[in-house]
Amino acid sequence: MSVQTPDIAALPRPPLKERLVAQLPYWTVVILAAVGLLLIADFSTWATLTLAGLAMGMLIFIMASGLTLVFGLMDVMNFGHGAFISIGAFVGGSVLLALGGWAGSASAALDLAAVLLAIAAAMAATGALGWFFERVIVKPVYGAHLKQILVTMGGLIVAEELIRLIWGPNQIPLPRPQVLKGSLLIGDVVIERYRLLAVVLGFAIFAGLRWTLVRTKLGLLIRAAVENGEMVEALGYRVRRLFVQVFVAGSALAGLGGIMWGMYDEIITAQMGLNILVLVFIVVIIGGLGSVDGCFIGALLVGLMANYTGFLAPKVALGSNILLMLAILLWRPRGLLPPGGS
Repeated sequence: MSVQTPDIAALPRPPLKERLVAQLPYWTVVILAAVGLLLIADFSTWATLTLAGLAMGMLIFIMASGLTLVFGLMDVMNFGHGAFISIGAFVGGSVLLALGGWAGSASAALDLAAVLLAIAAAMAATGALGWFFERVIVKPVYGAHLKQILVTMGGLIVAEELIRLIWGPNQIPLPRPQVLKGSLLIGDVVIERYRLLAVVLGFAIFAGLRWTLVRTKLGLLIRAAVENGEMVEALGYRVRRLFVQVFVAGSALAGLGGIMWGMYDEIITAQMGLNILVLVFIVVIIGGLGSVDGCFIGALLVGLMANYTGFLAPKVALGSNILLMLAILLWRPRGLLPPGGS
């Protein structure tokens, strides 16, 4: 007896209303930007604030993507993620300051070389620290969320004290290299060079993560291990090694985000990781725990909301992202794009 393959094109499509509702999370950034334009009522100001918001959102996404990958694959609530952000900033910042002759030169090539070396040092240091952190601190508490929160928060506190011991208790100025200073003027719109770089880098990392997860064998194994780790083990793949690789990659992304945020603020402090961790968790919760796409959209929403409210209502700006998170969770309790659907 032959088995007939169903004609996918002939299958009934969901009603238009259901399809529109399913696509709505992807349009939230556009909707927020449109509302911002209506309230600001000046295109050049709105465009400048929007680019600043996108740049801020991209930097947060770089840091949050590692955390959401770790949670999605390993089910680990890693509050120590803030330690990787701080250490990445200090290691990368130390390299950048040591190459001050390069970063302050008139040569764009030397400037960019100094930035790339700082980024490489930050990612290498935090990747190695992530491997140690997973082996020593996280591994004994797999499956116990309360213990994970306690021990990883303890790791963050210890890391902050080590930073103060090595680099001192004072904040350290971190001026941007000459090539990343200044702005471009397109009409009446002011575009800072560094923020433009942040937007391009954030999009590149998002595209790279999406390609890896969807188009590569490694991504297939990661997604399969999330759904059924035992079956992947039965096929001969070492899920534990895969977990460690993801944890190291997430830690390295946090280090990259740390040095980029340090150049964004032009100052680094021992507690910067803890301060940014609040925004990182807001983004991960808004997007849906374990969702890279949701994390990306959530980061853009947070960046735009912070800049729009900072301009329109500065007193509301501090709590604006908390209000955004509450609004999103009231609409979609599991976040915008949770794994497996809402």
